[in-house]
Amino acid sequence: MRMITFLLVGLIVHVVFFISIFDIYFTSPLVHGMTPQSIPLKAPASRLVLVVADGLRADSLFSLLPNGSSRSPYIRSVIENTGSWGVSHTRVPTESRPGHVALIAGFYEDVSAVAKGWKENPVEFDSVFNESRRTWCWGSPDILPMFAKGASGDHVYTHTYPAQEEDFASTDASRLDRWVFDQVKSFFQSVKSNSSLGASLLEDKNIFFLHLLGIDTNGHAHRPMSKEYKENIGLVDSGVADLVSTVEEFFGYDGKTVYVFTSDHGMTNWGSHGAGHPSETLTPLVVWGAGVQKAQRVNEVQPYADGYLQDWQLEHVRRVDVNQADIAALMASLIGVPFPVNSVGVLPLLYLNNSEEFKAESMYTNAIQILEQFKTKMSQKKETTLSFLFTPYQFLTESKQVEITNKARILIQLQKYEDAISLCQTLITRSLEGLVYYHKYDRFFLGCSVVMGFIGWTSYVVLVILKTKSEKPTRWSDIFLLTLCLCVALLIILFLLVQRSPLTYYIYCLLPVPVWYCSAHSLPLWKCLRYFVLVAFGIELLVVSFFHRSVLTIGLAALALWPFCSGLFSKAKWRSLSWFLGCLCLAAFPLMPVVGREPNVDVVMCAGLLILLTSFCYLWSSRHKTPLHTSDRPQFVAQMLHVAVCAYVPSLTHSSLLQKQGLPLMNQIISWSTLASSIVIPLLSSTRIFHRLLSILLSLTSTYFLLSTGSEAVFPPVLSWLMFAWINIEQEALLAQGVAGRQEVSSIDFAANIDISRIRQLKLDDIRRSYFFVFFIITAFFGTGNIASINSFDPASVYCFLTVFNPFIMGALMMWKVIIPFIIVMCTFETIQVSTQLSSRSLFLIVLVISDLMALHFFFMVQDYGSWLDIGTSISHYVIVMSMTIFLMLLSVLTHVLTSKRIILWRRTKIHFP
Repeated sequence: MRMITFLLVGLIVHVVFFISIFDIYFTSPLVHGMTPQSIPLKAPASRLVLVVADGLRADSLFSLLPNGSSRSPYIRSVIENTGSWGVSHTRVPTESRPGHVALIAGFYEDVSAVAKGWKENPVEFDSVFNESRRTWCWGSPDILPMFAKGASGDHVYTHTYPAQEEDFASTDASRLDRWVFDQVKSFFQSVKSNSSLGASLLEDKNIFFLHLLGIDTNGHAHRPMSKEYKENIGLVDSGVADLVSTVEEFFGYDGKTVYVFTSDHGMTNWGSHGAGHPSETLTPLVVWGAGVQKAQRVNEVQPYADGYLQDWQLEHVRRVDVNQADIAALMASLIGVPFPVNSVGVLPLLYLNNSEEFKAESMYTNAIQILEQFKTKMSQKKETTLSFLFTPYQFLTESKQVEITNKARILIQLQKYEDAISLCQTLITRSLEGLVYYHKYDRFFLGCSVVMGFIGWTSYVVLVILKTKSEKPTRWSDIFLLTLCLCVALLIILFLLVQRSPLTYYIYCLLPVPVWYCSAHSLPLWKCLRYFVLVAFGIELLVVSFFHRSVLTIGLAALALWPFCSGLFSKAKWRSLSWFLGCLCLAAFPLMPVVGREPNVDVVMCAGLLILLTSFCYLWSSRHKTPLHTSDRPQFVAQMLHVAVCAYVPSLTHSSLLQKQGLPLMNQIISWSTLASSIVIPLLSSTRIFHRLLSILLSLTSTYFLLSTGSEAVFPPVLSWLMFAWINIEQEALLAQGVAGRQEVSSIDFAANIDISRIRQLKLDDIRRSYFFVFFIITAFFGTGNIASINSFDPASVYCFLTVFNPFIMGALMMWKVIIPFIIVMCTFETIQVSTQLSSRSLFLIVLVISDLMALHFFFMVQDYGSWLDIGTSISHYVIVMSMTIFLMLLSVLTHVLTSKRIILWRRTKIHFP
């Protein structure tokens, strides 16, 4: 079998493993077919005004200024006199779409929506807007359309500004909020001359939704501590005051309007959101108007130990915290619309100012609505599971459902409202636990299938590396093995057919069968045990580095001592010293902060000067051994000048943005042209090994500088220094192994014909080379914190390319920034393969084994009994490792294209698979 065939097979297998985690853990929690549940009593409010200040932190709204005044005086007066308030606790991911879905639909986002940039509905869902009589919305084109699309009928009306207005380089992003308030005021003025619209507004169960994006945009562009962010809060406060005046005047101060002011998520001090930092998950909630409990004065200590009440000087006013999904249930109760059928929110009764009967009926309706979801979920799972294998949720069987609901109904009729409320809350708790139980029902089964496939694949690759073969099996034993595998596959298919499982389940469950069939022809797995023991410690070190980046510093410090421990220092002092210093310098980066760094574009210019200096020194020192061809000199001069320009462009761009002059067109042209040419330019250079590598470095770092805002710009030069030292010191290690015919590195040409007969066999030291490669790949991933946290994706990194919000383009640019150090390490590994006369497949197979063992480790770490955040962390690490493996396979082709026009080792070297 040719290597390219093996790569394709391996790529398919790993794509299946990668997708499996989404089918197991990232499936949609939604079920359909439930009956909407309404409160049988008259609602206290006829209409609701929902104001969502996107990106507003709780502390930014509630904290007082140094002089004791508030930057939001109107909201502050509502809190202290006319309404109820608290903190709304959001969930990860703290993004705009998930936050609004939780607020308006009452459930926590279907994570598959991330594939659509949090803009589209992967699954249709119910919402308070959908259940309303009519809803009018004003705000961002990224948020409003998804609720109009998800609504049945044509009763959700949206008014949005152009997407181009969402510009981080805007002179004043608060104009977005001013636009919304002006549009609402114009809307109510226009109603006076439109009788049919006026009649519609006077009906009950109407909602007015204002989405205010200015605070979020200013936070991204200027940080939450900036004057722009804080002044925008003041503008929103005065806008809300005018809005209330306008609405009350239009409806004649009838006291039938309820107002809800909140935020979808907060924001970190460095202007990002998406993760679980308290500054992102704590958002304000202020509710006032019809049916809402007025401010309650308290003298005793409130049950909150977070210290915020003292900081905000609100100890004297009762605080009522909620989960973000609870707000949807609160809004539905206040205006009398059915609870959204997918809602998992629990009605916060302390916000209601109504009779005990109304509260009990509301809580009963809330409990029945969540129970309906549980019953539907249980029914669906029961229909797709063999009856003798089905295990129901023991704490809420059908008999217990009837018992609890009947008892709650009787208690309400007997006017024992407190007991009824307590019983309904118990029913809600059990229903929510049951929903989670059935949502996770197939996880163990699917997890075992994936683990079996993982172990089988890894074992097969190990046996391929070791070139082990058992004695040729007899014809009958081969037939028996084949028959056994076919029978197992048939039983799996029948089992899945009976359970009406989706197509992906067939792939996960059947994949281990051919993998283990291939492995069965090889030696028993116990003979591979020693190999696993040798790499176990190293793999565990890599696994721990995903949780603690500082472990990479320890690893690099240990690698720095390798030449001294192996005896290479006595044979190559200068190369060993270069390796030692390179490891120590690179070891500093994992200790740097992952997030919260302020932009410092001067460091980018320093990094550019460092690249230019080292490039010039190398070209000058190598002018005798490997002189440049006359035709190559202009290209290297042009590339070096290009690096200088790209190192200066971020400074020019950020200066222009600080002066609020927007993104200069010339900077944008330079940035996009640099990105487009970064892969093509190196192909024009000489194929001599160091000339080609230098051209790749200059081309890639040009793009990296454009995507940098501070100290991370120094990372590629330092990484390249260490990679250069690695290439040279491996030559000395090869000589120490006694390999004959060692070729001088400087004389190697990527395009030269390779004598296949000189390709040597695998040695134990090659496992060490492969491990170094995986270690450097992970260091490239986490060295600057580019993907260690979702918060490290600073939008300022892409300001040289665009400033208008576009999640797909911004995400792609940031991912390319992550991949650039990847490519530098990949090209180095390709060079080592060529210089050490080792077939590509031998080293690459070892790399696959190491990465697969890491992925398997993370797969085992995903425990159902852990917290959601712990499970999510392990899942994300699994996804990262699998993505890394797939990237390695894809980038191997790109690396060959960059280093040579031929793929000689991959095409001419065959693998004798057992």
